[in-house]
Amino acid sequence: MEAALYGPGGFYVRPGGPGPAGHFRTSVHASALYAGAVARLLCDVDEALGRPRRLDLVDVGAGRGELLTGVLAALAPEVAERVRPHAVERAARPEGLDPRIRWVAEPPEGTTGLLFANEWLDNVPLDVAEDGRYVLVSPDGTQTPGGPLDGADRAWLERWWPAAAAEEGGRAEIGRARDEAWAAAVATLERGLAVAVDYAHTRAARPPYGTLTGFREGREVPPVPDGSCDVTAHVALDACAGPGAGLLTQREALTALGVSGGRPPLALASTDPVAYVRALSAAGEAAELTARGGLGDFGWLVQPVGIPPWPAA
Repeated sequence: MEAALYGPGGFYVRPGGPGPAGHFRTSVHASALYAGAVARLLCDVDEALGRPRRLDLVDVGAGRGELLTGVLAALAPEVAERVRPHAVERAARPEGLDPRIRWVAEPPEGTTGLLFANEWLDNVPLDVAEDGRYVLVSPDGTQTPGGPLDGADRAWLERWWPAAAAEEGGRAEIGRARDEAWAAAVATLERGLAVAVDYAHTRAARPPYGTLTGFREGREVPPVPDGSCDVTAHVALDACAGPGAGLLTQREALTALGVSGGRPPLALASTDPVAYVRALSAAGEAAELTARGGLGDFGWLVQPVGIPPWPAA
């Protein structure tokens, strides 16, 4: 998985082309309302921090910088001038990106502000277990049984995916690497909020056969680790959560940030038809972002560091 995604010729580091956006659609690509919501979240964090002179915005797994570009455009000038945006990405910096955005390979240390990771953890490489053994995968996608699990991975399964650890035929993705990656990212924050948004499941409802899959050109495909497709698995977000963290659905989080799929009043169509059509379009986009059974079911892991919990009770 590491080689397929980030090795020479890997899916996420290949130069040129549309990048990941050409193969799958995230909330960032679905609507500018998403970047606007993240901008409002950044303002909430800014307020909780007492409006510091420097406000860091760190986008982990930044793709081509689409989210940061949208957030900067949505911010009021007096806030934007204090923001230091960082795009954390292993691919090369794209041409034409806003020069204010710093392009880095790792989250910067000592940040104060918002660290946001949209669909990053699902691409942190991990191992798959079946029947108490590792699953080995050849470059053509053929899977065969490997050696027995080591103690740390078995302990992770017993705690966080007990059905797969206990049942013959149980299959699971071992999320320990994601836990460690998220803890390392959160550790770079001095004060602020860390948020991970992803396909997710919790201990009470783990998928019985795992979720490992691939995506190419908008279609789900077998997870062949040859660099031709995204290789991804849903995230056990509850295992990643540190002390004081909260878990929400995207529907709950975006609702708290003012994103609503409610239709505009019909009377507006008579008084201002252009505004009505614009509001109707925005409502449709908001409905997609918050839809049950779709993007609205994504998990939001919200980890405050030195500030009160978000959203406020």
